[in-house]
Amino acid sequence: MPLLNVSRLPVCPDCLAEIHPITGRVCSICGERVLSSFAQCDEDGLRRCPMCRRVDHTFHRALAYGSYDGGLRGLIHLLKYDRMQPVASVLGRALGSTLRVLEPSLQQHSVLVIPVPLFRGKRRQRGFNQAELIAREALKHCFAGQRFQLASDVLLRVRATHSQIGLTSHQRRENLRGAFAMARADQVIGREVLLVDDVYTTGTTVSECARVLRRAGASRVWVATVARTLKVASKYEEKQEETDSSEAERQLETMQH
Repeated sequence: MPLLNVSRLPVCPDCLAEIHPITGRVCSICGERVLSSFAQCDEDGLRRCPMCRRVDHTFHRALAYGSYDGGLRGLIHLLKYDRMQPVASVLGRALGSTLRVLEPSLQQHSVLVIPVPLFRGKRRQRGFNQAELIAREALKHCFAGQRFQLASDVLLRVRATHSQIGLTSHQRRENLRGAFAMARADQVIGREVLLVDDVYTTGTTVSECARVLRRAGASRVWVATVARTLKVASKYEEKQEETDSSEAERQLETMQH
């Protein structure tokens, strides 16, 4: 998906050109990068990271377009914190690419698209919900049919929460417990739901949303985000594996000669 030639955005072409989809080995369930020791798929054809081998998520699968760094991180910040709404069009196209990858796996003809909601005070302060803007742009630019139905008033954030930065996994879960509630539970009963957000960081927020949706009767909850935080340790270890492999190959060549 080209992100170049985007007008009205204070982003240089080089920064946009550096934005690419996530490639390489990732977990089929949560989208985290996996090392070669976990690269093999299970009997069901899915590749699972160590965490997803131990934990049953409330969502079915989570996919993201790109890594939450560099130019993509900058674009998301322009939308969320600088309120530059034209950025939503670019991010929507990125999300649309993710939806195209996910679409063949969807089972129902009609799928509800539910943006992760903001608390009313936060939405009033920002002026919009970035997840909703991105979802609208994705559906407008990438899907002309009626398979995806945006439903921004089904799930509510009923209380303000503290920043998740610096919290342990247990503290993150407690921080979000009871933060979401259904406004129109009848709309999700037996339905396949696509939960949309801008960034997947630890998965705590989308997991809590998915839990509420499943309890309300959703048959399956998928997660699609523009970006995902990839663990630095995973990147380092994978790079180290490649370095070790290259060194071993050089030693083998030396022995052969």
